[in-house]
Amino acid sequence: MLKKVLFQLHWLLGISAGLVLALIGVTGALYAFEGEIMGTLNPEVLRVEVREAGILSPAELVGKIEAAQEKKVSGLWVDTQADSAARVFFTPPAGERRGPMRFFDPYSGELLAEPSGKAFFDLMLQLHRFLAMGDTGKQITAASTLALVFFCLSGLYLRWPRQALNWRAWLTLDWAKKGRAFNWDLHAVAGTWCLAFYLCASLTGLYWSYDWYRDGLTQLLGDAPAGQQGGKPGERRGGREPAPVGPPPSVDYSAIWHSLQEAAGPQLVAWNLRLPPVAGQPATVSYLLKDAEHPRALNQLSLDPLTGQVQRHERYDDKSFKAQLLASVYALHAGEYFGLPGRILMALASLSMPLFFITGWLLYLDRRRKKRALLAAKQAVTASAAGANWLIGFASQTGFAEQLAWQTAGQLQAAGIAVQVSPLARLNAAMLAQAERVLLVVSTFGDGEAPDSARGFERKLLGQALGLTHLSYAMLALGDRQYAQFCGFASRVQHWLGAALPAVVEPAFGAWPLLACDCLNLGSSGAPTFLVRLQAPAGSDWQAGDLLEVQPGNNPELGLREYSIASLPSDGVLELLVRQQRGTDGALGLGSGWLTAQAQVGATLAARVRRNSNFHLPQAAPPLILIGNGTGLAGLRSLLKARIAAGQRANWLLFGERHAAHDFYWHDELQGWLASGDLVRLDLAFSRDQSEKIYVQQRLRMAAEQLQRWVAEGAAIYVCGSLQGMAAEVDSVLRELLGDAQLEALQESGRYRRDVY
Repeated sequence: MLKKVLFQLHWLLGISAGLVLALIGVTGALYAFEGEIMGTLNPEVLRVEVREAGILSPAELVGKIEAAQEKKVSGLWVDTQADSAARVFFTPPAGERRGPMRFFDPYSGELLAEPSGKAFFDLMLQLHRFLAMGDTGKQITAASTLALVFFCLSGLYLRWPRQALNWRAWLTLDWAKKGRAFNWDLHAVAGTWCLAFYLCASLTGLYWSYDWYRDGLTQLLGDAPAGQQGGKPGERRGGREPAPVGPPPSVDYSAIWHSLQEAAGPQLVAWNLRLPPVAGQPATVSYLLKDAEHPRALNQLSLDPLTGQVQRHERYDDKSFKAQLLASVYALHAGEYFGLPGRILMALASLSMPLFFITGWLLYLDRRRKKRALLAAKQAVTASAAGANWLIGFASQTGFAEQLAWQTAGQLQAAGIAVQVSPLARLNAAMLAQAERVLLVVSTFGDGEAPDSARGFERKLLGQALGLTHLSYAMLALGDRQYAQFCGFASRVQHWLGAALPAVVEPAFGAWPLLACDCLNLGSSGAPTFLVRLQAPAGSDWQAGDLLEVQPGNNPELGLREYSIASLPSDGVLELLVRQQRGTDGALGLGSGWLTAQAQVGATLAARVRRNSNFHLPQAAPPLILIGNGTGLAGLRSLLKARIAAGQRANWLLFGERHAAHDFYWHDELQGWLASGDLVRLDLAFSRDQSEKIYVQQRLRMAAEQLQRWVAEGAAIYVCGSLQGMAAEVDSVLRELLGDAQLEALQESGRYRRDVY
């Protein structure tokens, strides 16, 4: 329940505050590099000539500036170790809080021209802090900053993976995903990358948003005793209180300069003088030392503007660590606390803020679309009573499985069949005991996890042994093949239901003597590949396209190994094409090691034939396009042998391996079929025989015109070989050359079949 509430709040706030946060992020990233950008745009204005005489004293600077501008100076910011221009702040006009600012040459006191871009960055700051809307905008940005804290924490909770210690589950993005799955993955993974930066920016940004937050942070981190921090009770800071009224202060700049030099010493590299608006208040000088931890590790002097007498001296290095964090709140906010890399990373994270607004909206619109489709499907189903012929249960994370369940219910009702629909969360032992026919539409969330709504069902029922021997059930499992635990939750449900039904009697293993095991690719740069020949027991039979299940004798307790059969029963022998596999530790694979290295010729192997009807030849005799690589040639060879034996000669084979000299399996046989006309066309792709690698999918693209003609004449396409790489690339080329719609039509009609591993 908590997760559902957090999810609803997460997307509700996201589609409302997300746009404001996107604007805050972009403007903040730009403003953070104002100095560098302005310096690049205005090299003639903001870069000054360094002179041996050094920077003028404050008294000299103020005298020259006030004489030239005829305005009173209220503050100076000077960097003594760079060639950058200094800044002067003038006393604001009556009734205003801030006066104008100008750049000047600290070596001469000369006022510089107005740089281009200043108005732009002033606007960026106004948008970043106030949305350029004054106090109203400030309240909106403050509330949005609070929302960002909630997004970070709730998002972390909502995406917490079951394998929390697996860093890939947190930080890797699967670029192969599309649509909603990709948007969700991008939203979650990018959010994890940016999480620390957003928490840092939001928790420090609130310092300028709310007085109560600033007071609390000061009480928590400050070094002063409780009750002596945060100024006078009830004092409003950061707000829009009226400017103080009174006579201007009298200032002795020489005295201030003397006190600053005495306090800072020879390590002084930058200083910022701020004069009080009225007499009777202290002046403030913030200064930076050469060995400072970061550009905002400032020390601060409060002193009498007339006598220069120091009233308070706060040294950054004297503060406790928590008080240093408080003094560095802006440096943390902008990333300066961690140097230039920190600034860059914080800026990149800030620039990424619109990404979450966009992906969040796309996910929201997708949910809306699915909800409308679900509502339409529900409305098409009339109320059903207990004891209905069919019980349809669903477990859905995004709503798609639920939509399919209701659509199926509508179709069953239209056919006059009574149906009851229920989420898995509401199913109980009694409902399952009463049902005769059950259809489960089960979605797996992430890497094998149950959808949130079905976790209670998994805890309560999946561990129980229910008497469901009467039950006839079917299941539609939905998942993402990119995950290792593809349809993991659905598999657990199926295993639980299967355990309640009478066991299916599997055919027994037969004794298959090993007649020969010969390496076919001596000298190849690839793994050794063997032709394994077995004597078929009496009465055994198989069809072209079938598989042989072998029980490795080196570990009989593990699951079986399947291999495509390369021969026909009429050959009098069963042939396999087996490539030796090795693990990362160099150890031989279980099945391939047993067949090619450990089992001795003459020994008897435990094996049985498994029908692979999806890869059998079509009942008609259409032209056949066979595509494969490596040991996938075994399954294609059996199909070719069956076709040739039946007198069907419209056969086209595309085959790929590494080297023609070593890896051209059954070379003489294939060339003989080509010469006799039993094979119309043979396209070969030996990837390592030339400088530029060529693969079978490229050969297929080169033969695009003939492919399209064969398909138009009714040809069927059979693919056998590796799933990763070849099969996926061949599928992509077929879609490119034939179009998605035509390829799907071929698949539905049985004219596009694959046996991939």
